[in-house]
Amino acid sequence: MKLSLVIPCYNEAKNIPLILERFSAVLTRNDVELILVDNGSRDDSGPVLARLLPGHPFARTVRVEVNRGYGFGVRAGLAAATGEYAGWTHADMQTDPFDAVRALQEIERQGSPRDIFVKGSRKGRPLFDQVFTVGMSLFETVSLGHRLWDINAQPNIFHRSFLDQWRNPPDDFSLDLYALYLARRMGLRIVRIDVVFPPRVHGASSWNTSIGAKWKFIKRTLDFSVNLKKGLS
Repeated sequence: MKLSLVIPCYNEAKNIPLILERFSAVLTRNDVELILVDNGSRDDSGPVLARLLPGHPFARTVRVEVNRGYGFGVRAGLAAATGEYAGWTHADMQTDPFDAVRALQEIERQGSPRDIFVKGSRKGRPLFDQVFTVGMSLFETVSLGHRLWDINAQPNIFHRSFLDQWRNPPDDFSLDLYALYLARRMGLRIVRIDVVFPPRVHGASSWNTSIGAKWKFIKRTLDFSVNLKKGLS
């Protein structure tokens, strides 16, 4: 297996059929696997996966009984990955599954190196979200001493040996920051690919619901950043 792509799904019953349909349309190779993590969902995500996966041999599922956060779900999927390269993206259909295929193609174009980290760079976002991203990027860059831009962009694809360097990764959305910062510290080559970021097709964000929710996200991320550099020293 060349690539294992993890997609954590929390209450994404309506998006799961779209994910599988889109992946079926763009996946023209048999060395890529899709790991859909039922991340403690309380909707029909589990039954939908059980019904649809037999018709999609490239995909399988991992079940997390109790939701402990986005990052925990991603790591549960990565623990089950078998590919030479691994990574993750979102289930909300704001990130096209084909972006992960494009990331793998970029890796192969460069000779499939081990020291590469391919990450999306979001285009077409609302102005407020762009301002929010710029502010957080500047703060993290100054605070952590490495260029950290569009931290939560998807997908994230890397050689599986990168996982051997992980120490106490976070359970929440800070996992994106953790992985990018660690990749920078290790001197991996960061390759960004442009990705379109349209509105969600179904459902609502589990965190980006209001100004108050954004502030809680900021505070949680800042608290994590304070300890991140020290923890990886």
